[in-house]
Amino acid sequence: MLCNSGALAELFFNPANVGDATEPCFVGRSASFQCGASLRVSLHIDASQRIAEAKFKAAGCSVLVASASLLINQILGKTTGEAAALAQDTGSITEQLDANGRSQCVAIACEALVAAIQAYSDEVRDSWEGEQALICTCFGVSEKTIEQQIQANRLTTIAEVTAACNAGAGCRSCYPLIEDILDDCQRSKW
Repeated sequence: MLCNSGALAELFFNPANVGDATEPCFVGRSASFQCGASLRVSLHIDASQRIAEAKFKAAGCSVLVASASLLINQILGKTTGEAAALAQDTGSITEQLDANGRSQCVAIACEALVAAIQAYSDEVRDSWEGEQALICTCFGVSEKTIEQQIQANRLTTIAEVTAACNAGAGCRSCYPLIEDILDDCQRSKW
């Protein structure tokens, strides 16, 4: 969906998904000391780790509100991993809004979304009841599952592990751990 400055105004005056997500929700915040803007994003994530509902509350300029509205619309129905990947590409949102001089506002929206996803990941990690270490919190993948996939399919790269069991498909913070598991499995020759 390509936007122009008219769409920026439309998203500002008629923002979608304003408010709070249904409980249980995971909240992320971001702000700018430079301009005083702040944003709160709340996510309701279903059992399949998809964003069932996302809402925001903003105090800031039109670009901040439009950025949050556009970003929230784009992440609905996506996995937390897909949403985290989308939030890493602030340039795409900036371009869609034709807000080239205001990329810091887009960054605030993306940072708040990532913070909400991190809150979800923290909760998954804290409530993990498996006997093995939880490696990928975005998709709830344990060390044992990754090792089994590596050994059964003779996987040698993170991309292959991700394709086999989704580990690493989200925020990518588990990449170093997956790399260590790959190294250990390769040293033991499966």
